[in-house]
Amino acid sequence: MADKLIIVESPAKANTIKKFLGGSTKVVASMGHIRDLPKSKLGIDIEHDFEPEYINIRGKGDLIKSLKKDAVSAKMVYLATDPDREGEAIAWHLANILNVEDDKITRVTFNEITKTAVQKAIKESRNIDINLVNAQQARRILDRIVGYKISPVLWKKVKRGLSAGRVQSVAVKLIVDREEEIESFIPEEYWNINVNLLDEKTGKDFIAHFVGKSSKKIELHSKDDVDNILKDIKNAKYIVKEVKKGEKKRTPAPPFTTSTMQQEASRKINFTLKKTMSVAQGLYEGVKLPQGHTGLITYMRTDSTRISNEARDVAKEVINRIYGKEYYENRFYKTSKDAQDAHEAIRPTHIELTPDDIKEYLSTDQYKLYKLIYNRFLASQMAPAIYDTMNVSIDANNYDFKASGQSLKFKGFMALYVEGSDEKEPDEQTMIPELELNQEVKLKKIDPKQSFTEPPSRYTEASLVKALEEKGIGRPSTYSPTISTILDRFYIKKEQKQLVPTDLGKVVNKLLVENFADIVNEEFTANIETDFDKIAEGKEEWKKIVREFYNPFIKEVEKVEKDLEHVEIQDEVSDVVCENCGRLMVYKYGRYGKFLACPGFPECKNAKPIVEKIDIPCPVCGKTVIVKKSKRGKKFYVCEDNPEKCNYISWNKPKKGEIWTPEENKKTVKKKITKKGTKRKK
Repeated sequence: MADKLIIVESPAKANTIKKFLGGSTKVVASMGHIRDLPKSKLGIDIEHDFEPEYINIRGKGDLIKSLKKDAVSAKMVYLATDPDREGEAIAWHLANILNVEDDKITRVTFNEITKTAVQKAIKESRNIDINLVNAQQARRILDRIVGYKISPVLWKKVKRGLSAGRVQSVAVKLIVDREEEIESFIPEEYWNINVNLLDEKTGKDFIAHFVGKSSKKIELHSKDDVDNILKDIKNAKYIVKEVKKGEKKRTPAPPFTTSTMQQEASRKINFTLKKTMSVAQGLYEGVKLPQGHTGLITYMRTDSTRISNEARDVAKEVINRIYGKEYYENRFYKTSKDAQDAHEAIRPTHIELTPDDIKEYLSTDQYKLYKLIYNRFLASQMAPAIYDTMNVSIDANNYDFKASGQSLKFKGFMALYVEGSDEKEPDEQTMIPELELNQEVKLKKIDPKQSFTEPPSRYTEASLVKALEEKGIGRPSTYSPTISTILDRFYIKKEQKQLVPTDLGKVVNKLLVENFADIVNEEFTANIETDFDKIAEGKEEWKKIVREFYNPFIKEVEKVEKDLEHVEIQDEVSDVVCENCGRLMVYKYGRYGKFLACPGFPECKNAKPIVEKIDIPCPVCGKTVIVKKSKRGKKFYVCEDNPEKCNYISWNKPKKGEIWTPEENKKTVKKKITKKGTKRKK
């Protein structure tokens, strides 16, 4: 009989905790949720004030029996599920099924899995926070209502298997709206005039940019504008009219929150959101090191940039020892006003364990992410980088030009880490010569350049997370599953790193925008998140929030069902003739995307994939080259006669006049391009 039974969510976490506790303590895993709403029906008793009808999750019967047996035989049961609303709800469900006295069961939470944190949590155990549980219940029930009431409308009007969701629908709308912006974008012409100037004293040249005339800013929109200026400056003297020297500081970024970790992992190590969260979960729960299972990072679902005083002290010691005292600066970061601030920022739990010290015990992915988290945290406590700067104004026949430069004087935090960006980073070293007031510099070259404004960029996973966070839509724990869901539903697809709406996504979005305006309204969705926060703080009653949402929502659903009752959304007709019955085939959507199907179904069941062709002939036989996709979604190119008559196959798009031989393309064959499990043999 164990004195203490500790229930966590995963076996990895259990293994890490076991080594901190005595032999009379048993640590077991619930394997995540043990109860949930049923999948086969709504599972919410609307008539009895939205009472949820929870059931034990299928397949967990034996586990529940085992947990009950362990709980009955223990003197005290500690529910140590994750320290967030979801974890609080799992603890509450466990307490409801274990059949033990209330005074024998208690809740413990820790932000990091270290001996000190675990022992402290057990000493400071508490009751289950019903406010956090109710905030989770409100989210779960409200999302279930939205999904189960709107999805049938999509099934009837578009296709079966589709779903709508409170956060996912807004995410799709953002991506569709951005695509429409791009498609409707009209480029505008503009010009820049750069002059290459020579400082004869030093023999160094530099670039100055046109800004205006007689201290008035001028924008150039046509070649005529530029030509008029070129005439006036061609033989002008270029005189230095102002020299400003200064110093610029660049401060480090805060330690990671969930969203900034997801964004930076996408930019720097090319991780998807799903992969980032999976690898982070493993680092948090524990990795097998020589000293035993060790949790390497703090809890990875957080929107706080706060760090503990203990972590701050260790960071100071490490920075002073490795880099020197001038590299350390005690920093405090302001947490967003919308942040829950329940946990610290994401940081290493054992700062003495450097990424390279434990590299051999980590997988490649674990090492990459741990190094990112470690360096980001340490850099957040370092001194700013310092630049010497120079800004120069130059006059040429009353036309104004400016040149600027900077030189890195002190690396500071940049000795360890520089935050990534979705935009192109400026050159760190662009110092211009030491120029003097009223000095003449010689013209070497005038370079007028025509450009056109560009449309906004498509979202990437990183920039979509940033947009959702800025708009207050969803919370740290929801970003990854939301984007995974809309990819799985084929509402969006990835092209390189960009998120592009599919035709199916556009159709579903149009139907939702036209009929369920609130569900895809950013402000409405953000306000609901605020309501969940109020429930968690004990300031709102959860059923009241659900009730206020449900009553107008269900009227809207009923109205839409009535309005759309006799409306049929027509399939897009192709120009491909069905070879079985002669009808023009239509576009349909399946698990693997868009395909062609005969509209005569079920009489005619003909269906086939859409073949994408390119206008460059096969380099081997001259026939048509078609585009296919590997299992991982990467495009490759094959001859339409491959493999029966022609062996052309390549990862690279063929070029006109290209001579191709199998020897030159061994890499393609070696990688064994696969589609639906089939392999091309050598």
